[in-house]
Amino acid sequence: MTTTPLPPSSEPLRGEGGWDVVVIGAGPSGASAALAAAEAGCRTLLVEKAVLPRYKTCGGGIIGPSAQALPAGFRLPAKDHVKAVTFTMDGRWSRTRRARRGAPVFSLVNRPELDAALVDEARKAGAEVLEDTTVQRLEQDADGVVVTLVGGETLRARAVVGADGTGRTSTYVGVVFDQVDLGLEAEIPVPTEVAAHWRGRVLIDWGPVAGSYAWVFPKGDTLTVGVICARGNGEATRAYLRDFVARLGLAGFRPSVSSGHLTRCRADGSPLSRGRVLVAGDAAGLLEPWTREGISFALRSGRAAGEAAAAVAAAADDAGVADAAEVYRAGIEATLGREMRAGRIMLAAFARRPKVFHTAVTLVPKAWGAFERIVRGDRTLADYVDRRSIRRSLERLAR
Repeated sequence: MTTTPLPPSSEPLRGEGGWDVVVIGAGPSGASAALAAAEAGCRTLLVEKAVLPRYKTCGGGIIGPSAQALPAGFRLPAKDHVKAVTFTMDGRWSRTRRARRGAPVFSLVNRPELDAALVDEARKAGAEVLEDTTVQRLEQDADGVVVTLVGGETLRARAVVGADGTGRTSTYVGVVFDQVDLGLEAEIPVPTEVAAHWRGRVLIDWGPVAGSYAWVFPKGDTLTVGVICARGNGEATRAYLRDFVARLGLAGFRPSVSSGHLTRCRADGSPLSRGRVLVAGDAAGLLEPWTREGISFALRSGRAAGEAAAAVAAAADDAGVADAAEVYRAGIEATLGREMRAGRIMLAAFARRPKVFHTAVTLVPKAWGAFERIVRGDRTLADYVDRRSIRRSLERLAR
């Protein structure tokens, strides 16, 4: 076994001396963390188990908060821009709402392209990238973190950011999840005339299983079609996707990719760090519980974790490490945690009364206006849910 040594804490890490920050996982949260740490002057290594670009099960919607969290000057590899949203309820009561300002409501990307472009930004800032490498174990000692790779090689760092989704770091930190959902998705290549029918428009269907929904996101000559339901409804989730694809007239087209994954929401108050190891994005269970939107949470928490990791790496003692971790925790709780709490309230009401939500967003101008403002990033879901009158109405619907 070989080990990259860590010099005394008073010496800066350079060359072969080790790493200030090691980031595990090269999705949006990991790439953002590596970028932030590198911009802070840290010697930063980004470790990814796959070879980039790699496929990720994800709708690929880039809403306002995601766009606002992208690196300065970043060119989004958008495949389409959404100006209309069609809503249905288990295939019925179709109604299309259009952007009132003319500008797109949100954009659509392929995750392999987005993730690779974000990793390139981290590289430009000075981060090094190690692909096709799996982390097996984390250990901490008085000087830092030992990261053991499959094969026995080890890395040493002053701080680690876990951004490996359902990987090892969330277990190491002790993240507790209170909501787990199953998402199924198909990437369906379609003829030119079918692609043209969907261009600039998405479909959102409120599903037959409590709290479920489905989507069609157009991306050039391919439609991303998916459904999400609470875990434990596996057969119902698969049936929902089959029925959804069939009634859209897409059953005759062969998917290029069919995939599934679990999304996990962090329990309120669950830890976000353990010593010098912090978690971000899916590894921290940071996503919006109602829509299960995770890209904006990954980008925002990743940058915050990278900045916190830089502070941990520079800390002179354990108290400094704890202070940096607390700043990260408090910032996440005040922003993303607040949005997650609002999402839980929305999900509880939606699961009991989906028809009320469908009627509101399709027929009530103020409700559609709120939807637009939230998706564009002009307001947050919590800005609305925290209003006493709205909260009380949602609590009544959930009963």
